[in-house]
This record gives sequence, C-alpha cells and structure tokens, in this order.
Amino acid sequence: MNTYLLLKWIHILSSVALVGVGFGSAFYMYFANRTRNVAAIAEVSRLVVRADYWFTAPAAVVQPITGIALASMAHYPLTTAWLLVTYALFALAGICWLAVVWLQIRMAEMARIAAAGGTDLPQRYWRYARAWEGLGMLAFPAMLAVYGMMVFKPAA
Repeated sequence: MNTYLLLKWIHILSSVALVGVGFGSAFYMYFANRTRNVAAIAEVSRLVVRADYWFTAPAAVVQPITGIALASMAHYPLTTAWLLVTYALFALAGICWLAVVWLQIRMAEMARIAAAGGTDLPQRYWRYARAWEGLGMLAFPAMLAVYGMMVFKPAA
C-alpha cells in the first residue's frame, strides 16, 4: 500500500469531517437559536457539543499531523510560503474554535437548565450566541482559505 496516498486519504477525510461537521453544527445551532424554542435549542446545543467531541476534535488533531507528513513526503520545505499561510490560518481557526467550544458548552448547559425549568434563556446565553457567531465568521473563511492552500499550493 502507498503510504502517501493513505495519508492523503486520511487527510482529506479528516478535512471533510473538520469543516463539514463544523459547518453543519453551526447551521443547526444558528437556526435553532432563531426559533427561540428553548427545548429545541437545548437539544441542538447538546448535540453540537457532542459532535465537536466526537468528530471535530479528532479531525483537528489529525489534520496537522497528516498535513505535515504529506508536505514532508512531497519534499516541500515546511517553511514554504503557502504552508506558512496555511499554518497561520489553521491556527486562527483553531483559536476561534477553542473559544467556540467553551461558549457552546456553557450555552448548552444554560439551555438545558432553562428547558428543564421551563424558563427563558438568560441574556448571557444571547451574548454568548453573538460571540459564537462572530468567531464562526472568522474561522470558517480561514478554513476555506486553508482548502485553497491545500489545492492550489500557490507560489510565493
């Protein structure tokens, strides 16, 4: 079996999981919030947190490992300009994602408590939701740009 192609396959699958689950989770969370239905928000936010643990986090670990291995195997210096841009964009998205996960966990807990008690969500939930959306607006384009770097490998 060709090790390079196996790593490339794993890299592609993990990138699909990373961005696909992230975008899907954001889609459902964003629109669940728009309903203002506390029970729906509680369930969606619980599942979004679970998806991050099960899919996004492992993919976020696999991505740089396989990416660096592939670049090395393809004899790209790890300081090549497009790789440096990729590292920076991935780091930006990762920092945003860590903050998003922190927010999501707290939002899910607030929604769970509100749903169980039959109360409205606290104002803090909505402040967190705005921050969550803003971070996503930074992270998602950064990941799209990472895809562009992977595909086009632009010259300096």
